[in-house]
Amino acid sequence: MTTARLAPDSVARLVGDAVTAPSMHNAQPWKFVFRRADDVIELHGDAERAMTRTDPHHRALHLGCAAALFNLRVSAARQGLGARVHLLPDGSRPWLLATVAIGELSDGDEDQELAALHTALRRRHTSRFPFSDEPVPDALLDGLRSAARWEGCRLTVAGGWHLETVLGLVRDAEHREDIDPLVRAETAAWASPAHASSGARRDGVPADAFGPHSSRGHSPVRDFGRDAPAADRGWAVFEQRPQLALLGTPADTPVDWLRAGQALERVLLRATADGLATSMTSQPLEWPELRWTARDPLDAMGHVQMVLRLGYGPQGPETPRRPVADVLEIRG
Repeated sequence: MTTARLAPDSVARLVGDAVTAPSMHNAQPWKFVFRRADDVIELHGDAERAMTRTDPHHRALHLGCAAALFNLRVSAARQGLGARVHLLPDGSRPWLLATVAIGELSDGDEDQELAALHTALRRRHTSRFPFSDEPVPDALLDGLRSAARWEGCRLTVAGGWHLETVLGLVRDAEHREDIDPLVRAETAAWASPAHASSGARRDGVPADAFGPHSSRGHSPVRDFGRDAPAADRGWAVFEQRPQLALLGTPADTPVDWLRAGQALERVLLRATADGLATSMTSQPLEWPELRWTARDPLDAMGHVQMVLRLGYGPQGPETPRRPVADVLEIRG
């Protein structure tokens, strides 16, 4: 792949697309460094934005950064550029998660697939609102499974006893969070009931993205308003049997987390392009003793990395993003 000789404004567009990715509590735990000399963009994890209580090993941080990495690949393809990714390129620098060499676009089918997802980048929002009970067609689910396989991961749709097990784990995780003041404080620190998406803060979950209270017990989404009550939040009935899909990897190393984060974003963008609303239900995966039991023991998936909720409903509001200038450094 030959060099592209990127201009700073082109790099800013790439990073501007990258940061539309989801991350745990919308902490946006990423930094980008552009090396002018060789047209390489470095992706770094931001340790200051790590969740020390609920993500002590930084698995979720890797997932969020890798989702941003996937968006960067999509943006590059849309601009007619190729992106050669090297995961964890330097063992002595653990926060350097990936390097992306930008060059000329190849004629491969994957680049066309990536470019086609660009229109979904800014339409994808986490929806903590009720979905309808209309089932997602098998053809769309097959497309989402294929999207996960593109990135070397596996997507399994939970049904029957497995669905009931995962929903039970969500309730168990909520109870554990209720009685752990450190976990509750960490969640509350990223919930902002005092401002909307247009407010001054450029990270975290604003009140208009909390979604309504569930009027029928537990809901399949995290309640960010539990310790940060918001006025006029309202109540609603959530679907009785949420349509949940589990994304997993054969192993559970940092490289697997980075692959899973890219697969996660590919699945979310594909779902958005197909007219689906999505949210993520990661609570059971934040407790080691619950995470292992989330998997189907008869399935080939080794380690569950994320639980996704799929369906038809509101897309959810746009949540704030940090300015590109705050997350991008240009060197050389």
